[in-house]
Amino acid sequence: MQIRKHGVQRLFENDAETAATVSAMLIELERHGMDAVRRYSRQFDDWDPAAFRLNKTQIDEAIAQVSDQAIRDTDFCQSNVRSFAQAQLATLLPLEVETRPGVILGHRHIPVSTVGSYIPGGRYPMFGSAQMSIIPARVAGVREIVACTPPVKGSGWYPATINAMAKAGADHICVLGGVPAMAMMAFGLDGLPPVDILCGAGNKFVAEAKRQLFGRCGIDLLAGPTEILVIADETADPALVACDLLGQAEHDPVSGVCLICLSESFADRTIAELEKQLAVLPTRDVAALSWRDHGIVYVADSDDEAIALSDRYAPEHLELHVANIDYYFNNLRNYGSLFIGEETTVAYGDKTIGTNHILPTSRASRYTGGLWVGKFLKTCTYQRMTPAASVEIAKVTDRQCVLENMLAHAITARVRIDRYETE
Repeated sequence: MQIRKHGVQRLFENDAETAATVSAMLIELERHGMDAVRRYSRQFDDWDPAAFRLNKTQIDEAIAQVSDQAIRDTDFCQSNVRSFAQAQLATLLPLEVETRPGVILGHRHIPVSTVGSYIPGGRYPMFGSAQMSIIPARVAGVREIVACTPPVKGSGWYPATINAMAKAGADHICVLGGVPAMAMMAFGLDGLPPVDILCGAGNKFVAEAKRQLFGRCGIDLLAGPTEILVIADETADPALVACDLLGQAEHDPVSGVCLICLSESFADRTIAELEKQLAVLPTRDVAALSWRDHGIVYVADSDDEAIALSDRYAPEHLELHVANIDYYFNNLRNYGSLFIGEETTVAYGDKTIGTNHILPTSRASRYTGGLWVGKFLKTCTYQRMTPAASVEIAKVTDRQCVLENMLAHAITARVRIDRYETE
């Protein structure tokens, strides 16, 4: 294996300065409530509306500003997300089994009651993120969904984002960004319900707020800058591979861009194509930094080495441009979402196709997948049994508890022996 271009594989780092800033803000926000929300909103976004929560008239007016084509396209995307979430839900069946005579065990999938969805703004108005967190929650059966999105600095909101939030099914739509938005949803400020789960992507301050609020409520996952890894063999098109790598590089100057290929000649051709395309890319001011500082190209000696390198990187998005697709599909283990063959691309998953784009980064795909309908469900077990089964289990329980010196536990078993054994 050879490394053709040195870059940095980013790990999720503990940023002490960011953590301290967010901690201080959360303390202020919990202590002073909406006064602190307004103060921070003015400071960071030049935004101090009469109310952060939009009313029906404001929502309708925003939707009226969106073109018919954009509305139809958003409906198309949301229909795909909804259909896939419904199909996922159909796989989550209740369970009940008699493990021994008279011993009935089972589980139920119970939706959480409230969800807080954060739809990022910033460099790009990522209104497509609305359906990724709101729709799976609604399909799961969540009763109440609060959604926040940052303002367009000092001047209101992005109409397409409001349309997407409303169509996805948000019960409350708030124009508020960053840590104050996370605090408002987690603490239940401004008359909103405190949420059970916070979800959605955001900048490093949003991610750190989620980390610090975890325990107060649940979170979907901690996600850092986006990543793409492409595995390509000699059958791939270097121009198409380069195009897809740059498609993610434009997200952020610290986006991860990685290519694993099977020959030096393919690496050379792809790097040349990427540089050529980068020179005329409209968003090259961002993508060039990502490629320069966080781009890396590996030349693997075999399919197995390519798989090992990919699993070690554990990318958020993984594209396969290879002839032996089945072998890679059956052996790759660490990725957030897999894009199989040149016919698909990360942009489809980000915007349109129906899978979720809120995915693990910074090697978190080693231990978790992305956001999905199951994230909003609690799998809760239950048990029941006949009197005879209770006696059988009680006798073993009594002896186990005595061995552990947990005598009150043992007594709860013995009283059932006394109650049911004569029956």
